[in-house]
Amino acid sequence: MKSITITGSKRESVGKVATKALRNAGQVPCVLYGGDKALHFSADETAFKNLVYTPNVYTAKIEFEGNQYNAILQDIQFHPVSDKILHIDFYQLFDDKLVTMAIPVQLVGTAPGIIKGGSLRFAQRKLNVRALPSDLPDFIDANISKLDIGDKLYVTEVANEKYTVLHPENTVIAQVRTSRNVAKAATAEAKGKK
Repeated sequence: MKSITITGSKRESVGKVATKALRNAGQVPCVLYGGDKALHFSADETAFKNLVYTPNVYTAKIEFEGNQYNAILQDIQFHPVSDKILHIDFYQLFDDKLVTMAIPVQLVGTAPGIIKGGSLRFAQRKLNVRALPSDLPDFIDANISKLDIGDKLYVTEVANEKYTVLHPENTVIAQVRTSRNVAKAATAEAKGKK
């Protein structure tokens, strides 16, 4: 999985006044959980642009005080009006600990049902996956080249031995539905045969 490096500095005080001063200076207060104790740090707001405002998923390499930590974004808080980032929580990754992440689904191929006039419904754009950090994929490929009108692609068809998909087996990723135009054409054709 691709990683983005975030360089920060340790926060000395974690109260409301200090946090407000950080935000006014263009810094985002952050907390790194998962280790022996929670680590409080701050980083420039622009450092999170490629991590937050993207449909892709990345791990983060957090660097401060000469140490480097691998982590994933766990929670983010935005300002209700301005949409500025108020606070970010990270979870530290360890090579031997399983981690859960929402991974984007990428459709592969062309469904014959779409060529016949059906409409594609892409229901699950991200899937929750549990795996070791080294086995986390950038994308989950979902092959739709066998979907005809009325067919569905279930999560069981994208299963992989490297990760566990945390959705029920009957969860539909994509399906090809009959469009109104196809239904009208079928009705007109049926009336013409009578």
